[in-house]
Formats: sequence, C-alpha cells, structure tokens
Amino acid sequence: MESIANDLLIDVKTGVMTLTLNRPESLNSFSAEIIQGLKDSLTKAKADQSIRVIILKGAGRAFSAGGDVKRMGSGSPLATYEHIGKLNELIVMMDSLEKPIIAAVHGYAAGAGFNLALASDLILAEENSKFILSFSKVGLISDGGGLYFLPRLIGLNKAKELFFNAEPLSVEKAHDLGIVNHIYKKNEFEQKVEAYAQKLAAGPCLSYGFIKKIANQSLNSTLEEVLEQERITQATMVTTNDHHEGVLAFKEKREPRFNS
Repeated sequence: MESIANDLLIDVKTGVMTLTLNRPESLNSFSAEIIQGLKDSLTKAKADQSIRVIILKGAGRAFSAGGDVKRMGSGSPLATYEHIGKLNELIVMMDSLEKPIIAAVHGYAAGAGFNLALASDLILAEENSKFILSFSKVGLISDGGGLYFLPRLIGLNKAKELFFNAEPLSVEKAHDLGIVNHIYKKNEFEQKVEAYAQKLAAGPCLSYGFIKKIANQSLNSTLEEVLEQERITQATMVTTNDHHEGVLAFKEKREPRFNS
C-alpha cells in the first residue's frame, strides 16, 4: 500500500483503486496533502486502463469531517481562495473522470467531507453513519460543490433546508432522500463495499464512462442535445469488443467477460 505524506493511503488490486483519507486524529479533515494526493491518484487512474473503479474511504472513526475547524478563524481571504481553488480542481476531476467513483461512508461525512461524497457517483454507507452540512454553524456557505450537487439530487427547497439548518441527517433519511445508494451493517460494511466495487470492475467500463459523462452533462442540456449525444455514442458502442462479447455471452447463456 502506497501513501502520500501518510495523509492518503493508496491501494490498487483487481482493477479497484482504494483511496483512504488517513488523518483519523482530525476525523480525516482535509489537508493540502490529501487534496493533492487525490488529484494525483485520479490522474493516474485516468491514464491506467487497468484501474476500472475508485473507492474513497476514511480511516478511523469517520469518512471525513471536511474542513479542519481547529484551523478556522485564522485564514486570510487569499489563502481561503487558493485552498478552495485546489479543492475545486479535485471536484471537477472527480466529475469528469469516466470511471465509477464510490464513496464508502462510515461514521460522519460532514461539511466538505459530505460534499466529497456527493461528488462521487455512488454512496455506500455503514449503518448508523450520519451526514451533516455544518457550514452555517460556523457562519460559512457550502463549498466543494455541495451547492451544485445536492439541489440536483434532492430538489432545491429540500437542499436549502439542509444547508440552512445544518442538522445531522441519519443514514436512513439520506437513503430515503436518494443521497445514499445502499446501507450495510457495520460487521459486513468493508466486505460489501469491496464486493460492489469488484462487480463494477468486472463490468463494461467503457459503457460506464459514457453513461457517467452523458448523464452528468444532461443536468445542463436539453432533451434534444442528450438524444443526439446518445445517438452518436451508441453508433460507436456497437463496434466495440464489449458489445460483441455481451451479445455473444447472451446467446451462449453465460456471464460476459468484458475487457474495456
């Protein structure tokens, strides 16, 4: 297992890159090293065809508390502007990476930690975990893309209520709202997340990439634009090895062996 200044642990096996935020003493609050490490890792994942799925997780008692509250109150406007600029670069990279990103949330996902999970494609959560947009409690607004992702996910008015009130959201409520995809018991959480990621990694990742790209673009596109993008992409997809393998496997009544 690799590490970047010990703040980020990197593990790659069987097509899955697992990135573990490793500042458990601060509930994995963001550091410059974590943000840069995540950016470097996603750059590697983009270039490495053998990496098919990414898991984001946290060490210790929580996924991530987001910003380090202990350091707040002393930062200058310029330092804040530059720090959030680097975080923004990470969020854009996550959104544009044409590979599935899974946020494996346990304990707390708070503030920008919650928004990091929202920037992922799927959120798998441990029972009893909680989500909280804590910005207004310290007189701030949401950053890290929360004001973009959450309204699109649960609707504008409900999102504003969560931002305004900054009340903890139970994992069950987050699931009901459509924020969390699946909830797993504590004693099987890691195993379930790994199995989910491995199942995705065995799938048609070229298809996943285009699905993610077009679905993300659809949030700011017209129906006609999405229909045309689907038509152009599908005309290419029918020529791929994965499509031919999928059709052959269906005819032979076996599981397909995708290799894109």
